[in-house]
Amino acid sequence: MADGYRIFGAEMSPYSVKVRSYFRYKAIPHQWILRNADSQAEYEKHARMPIIPLVVTPEGKGIQDSTPIIDAMEKLYPEPSIHPDDTVAGFISTLIEEFGDEWGNKWMFHYRWARDVDQISAAGRIARMRGPKASEQEHEAFASKVRARMVDRVWFVGSNEVTAPQIEAGFLEMLMLLESHLANRPYLFGGRPAFGDFGLWGQIYQMWTDPTAGAIIGGGAPHVLDWVHRMLWPKAEGAFERWSTLRPTLMPILSKQIGARFMPWTCANEKALTESQEEFSVMLGGKIWTQKPQKYHARSLGMLRARYAAVADKAALDPVLEAAGCLAGLRG
Repeated sequence: MADGYRIFGAEMSPYSVKVRSYFRYKAIPHQWILRNADSQAEYEKHARMPIIPLVVTPEGKGIQDSTPIIDAMEKLYPEPSIHPDDTVAGFISTLIEEFGDEWGNKWMFHYRWARDVDQISAAGRIARMRGPKASEQEHEAFASKVRARMVDRVWFVGSNEVTAPQIEAGFLEMLMLLESHLANRPYLFGGRPAFGDFGLWGQIYQMWTDPTAGAIIGGGAPHVLDWVHRMLWPKAEGAFERWSTLRPTLMPILSKQIGARFMPWTCANEKALTESQEEFSVMLGGKIWTQKPQKYHARSLGMLRARYAAVADKAALDPVLEAAGCLAGLRG
């Protein structure tokens, strides 16, 4: 497909499938290329950072990081837009996209590597993906190495003995909030996928593929499960809704999840980096959260604030953000 795009990614990467879902929705000609030993040399020709997804344009330019990839493609393929016209709904979609990428990844990574059954499943799938022709002995040895390396990295998303119960309780709460919100609509913002759908879905889709979280989703959240399947090949089934109709079931997600958990956490992470702290603690939902600060999250928060600052008329938006506990953090 010389005239199309190439997406170097992995089925087990939330950010890779997020980008693939977007390309499918936009009907952008593309080739899905598994990043493994066979494609590594071509990947390295275009990648500036050792991360996926990598999108290579028909002109041979490499683009990385899922959100900038979608931003760049949206300029080239503006229709159908993934941004609601309603000012409030449009920014809330952007906020949920950020929340999915940054906080939803905590749920996904924790559930994938916290229990033996999930560790074995994930490590085996990663090992087979990276070495599809390996013998059983080679496969088992590589899977064991993958498991040890990834389990040792759960601290990166803030998962530890103190925070693990908070992560799981927070996800269960979010699942029920989403189940209520998706009961009467196919996508988060109405009849078609929005920016927020892609960011949040990438993480929850990955969780659905794992034993423990997959059983929770499949066994107790049928509307969320339908959305998970729908977003694999999303399509416009109607129009975006106005904030007035979204508010009853979307506002609880904003206040209980983003305002009460994500926003104070990301601001505390930023403060810890500014003060060169090796570890920081913050009160989230009445409980102490402790982890090492992460530089990328601070940069991502800066990008989110820039998107907020770019909203021309905030008269209707600011009261919603204030009520949800997000306004102060966005103003910096």
